[in-house]
Amino acid sequence: MWKLNSERWKVEFLIVLFTLASALFTSCGIYSFSGTSLSPDIKSVTVVNFTMATAGGPSNMALQFNEKMKEYYQRNTSLALLPSNGDMQLEGTITGYEVIPAAPTANDQAALNRLSITIQVKFTNNKDEEKNFDQSFSFFKDFPQNQTLNQVESRLVPLILDQLVQDIFNKSAGDW
Repeated sequence: MWKLNSERWKVEFLIVLFTLASALFTSCGIYSFSGTSLSPDIKSVTVVNFTMATAGGPSNMALQFNEKMKEYYQRNTSLALLPSNGDMQLEGTITGYEVIPAAPTANDQAALNRLSITIQVKFTNNKDEEKNFDQSFSFFKDFPQNQTLNQVESRLVPLILDQLVQDIFNKSAGDW
């Protein structure tokens, strides 16, 4: 059995601990463990109710999206959620909801269908106008040709909206 030099072990442990702590807390700019890079002067966010500008989709899809967006900001930032005049503001419209054939087969039929949702987002950063954007975000999920939209819609729409929320959050709060 080998004998451990207790003084040397303590010194090496402290060096490793200090190195890890230094690497963890040093960065170029502002960083948080949630991946946001928000300036410390940003204290609040407003999510203006998104509207539907497409004929397709569940009637409550805009409401679902609004709640998911608000919840995501509350879970992943320490920003106050204000009904208006937040330091950051998100607003927009669901502009697309479509099912299109994907993965064609030799029989001119689709092996998969694709449900796609598109949202136009206007982001305003009232503390730094250079961060503002007006951009379209889109995401899709495929489903088997032998299933109808009615069979998969209640499962796929929340998954697509979750990804859209994350993409919009990353662009607005993560600066990605």
